[in-house]
Amino acid sequence: MRLFSCPMPLLLFFLQALPGLGLPKDTLRCVGYHGFCFRSKSCPQPFAAFGTCAWRQKTCCIDTTSDFQTCQDEGGHCVPPQIKCLEEQAGSCPHREWKCCTEL
Repeated sequence: MRLFSCPMPLLLFFLQALPGLGLPKDTLRCVGYHGFCFRSKSCPQPFAAFGTCAWRQKTCCIDTTSDFQTCQDEGGHCVPPQIKCLEEQAGSCPHREWKCCTEL
């Protein structure tokens, strides 16, 4: 039992120290877009909903007062990489590999 109790704190330290270990994919995506996970289905002001967190149990909310702009805020549409855009624009999409287009 003594051998098991010694490495356990070390394992817990590494799980906390290394980013991304043990976090669900939707939470990692939210954090990647500088979002925060809230328990409620609606985001408090000045945040806007941007997907889910914690295996779809929480709402990913991003700060609307920051420089970060989503594609829809700028009047664009998020499309998968297979679709060709006539005109791309700045803005982030919920799926990181997707792009923001003003015209398809």
